[in-house]
Formats: sequence, C-alpha cells, structure tokens
Amino acid sequence: MTTAPDIRLVQLPAAAIHALAARDLAAANAAAPIALTRFFVEGADAGVWRMRSRQIEDDPTSADWVTRVIWDVTAQIAVGRAGYHGPPDATGMVEVGYSVDPGCRRRGYARAALEALLDRGAREPAVRTVRATISPGNDASRALVLQYGFAEVGEQWDDEDGLETIFEVSAATFRAAQLSGR
Repeated sequence: MTTAPDIRLVQLPAAAIHALAARDLAAANAAAPIALTRFFVEGADAGVWRMRSRQIEDDPTSADWVTRVIWDVTAQIAVGRAGYHGPPDATGMVEVGYSVDPGCRRRGYARAALEALLDRGAREPAVRTVRATISPGNDASRALVLQYGFAEVGEQWDDEDGLETIFEVSAATFRAAQLSGR
C-alpha cells in the first residue's frame, strides 16, 4: 500500500494571486512563500487565478478561504492547487476545488488535498455542507468524492467548465470523525 503524501495547503499572499492572474510567474514567485511552476499559469489555472484575484479585491476576507497551493512537504515542490470557492454562504455551504499538475497525478495528492479541505470544513462551525462540482467525464474525481460520502444532488452549467455534476456531503459527517479520533 502506498503512503499518502505529506502535504500542506499553502495560502498565497494577494500579490502572488494577482501575479498568477496576470500569468506572470516571475512576479508570483517573488511574492510567494514557495516556488511555483508553469502549471500555475498555464491552461485552466490562469482562469482560476483571475477569478480569485477579482474575488479577493472585492472581498479581502475571502482570501483565507480561496485557492491555495498543494505543497509536498517531503519533496518540497508545488504539485497543484486546492481550496474553497469562497467562505461559507448563507446556508453554510462551501464548495471545494482542486487540480493536480498532470506530471504529479496518481500519487495521492488530490486525496490528501480533499482530506485537508474536509478537515478544515469540519472544524469551521459556519460550514454545514461541502460541495464538489465535477465534469461528467472526470471519473477520477467522481470516484474520489464518492469515497468520502458525497452524494450526487444535481447538475449545473458553469460558463467556464460546462456541464458539472453536483455532489454534496454534510460537514457533520467529518465532525463526528474528528471527535472519534478518526
């Protein structure tokens, strides 16, 4: 059995997020507490950083909730991004998102990041529901969330990602696990 990677979700300062939104890797690395790779400014990731940059400009308090870097503590490398789409909404729902650099996939990073997000959600009294939205063709993410008790609750259309299946799980599920010492 493979050992789960030792990861930390590293919060980036606003300057690094704004630089990633502008696809300026050099400026992002100058502002970030860790070294970032091309993965963070290529493809779909640039859109995520643009969205988060606007979000923290509009609401600086959301910076504590939004996308972070998945940092492999042992290898000392950035392997992806993970976080919430924002603070809990009025109903106590938070949505998780994660993406692992293709060169680092199938090593347990998405699982470790999801566990870290679920753990934090369970510790936050304002969080009642954790949501994940997944492209219907993303079998790996679908299988992952189902292993953590997420249930399919519907579909939605996302202007950037297209059709998504909505999965949700109660944060109480993970609070109980924390109390029992998991």
